[in-house]
Amino acid sequence: MKKIRNILENKGHQVYCVTPETSVYDALLVMMEKNISSLLIMENEVLKGIFTERDYARKLILQGKSSKDTPIGEIMTANLYTIALNESIDHCMEMMSIHKIRHLPVIDNNRVTGMVSIGDVVRFIIEDQKRTIQQLESYIAS
Repeated sequence: MKKIRNILENKGHQVYCVTPETSVYDALLVMMEKNISSLLIMENEVLKGIFTERDYARKLILQGKSSKDTPIGEIMTANLYTIALNESIDHCMEMMSIHKIRHLPVIDNNRVTGMVSIGDVVRFIIEDQKRTIQQLESYIAS
């Protein structure tokens, strides 16, 4: 059974984060520069929350707050879901589906070791299925 670790082996373990005191505006600049749609909020290597484009729309813009004056810690999602490095990809898809989330921080030994998105999962599954089809075709042809 394929694991989250397999996704990170292909994708890499890069994680982008800011502190709770970072302004929403500065966090959005990081997201734009890195072409990402979520950021982890960390303090002294401790995961405090996650900030997504959805948080921006629902908790800042629709509340009439200023992105330059609001610390991200005020609007981040603090009760977030995480997934372990050795969890199955099937379990990851189930969590994302049930909780209607698109990003999961990956935890190993109580430390953030990566991030997976629904896009990462879909890409991995498609590539894995292509490899399986090629192997079957090769087996049939021989």
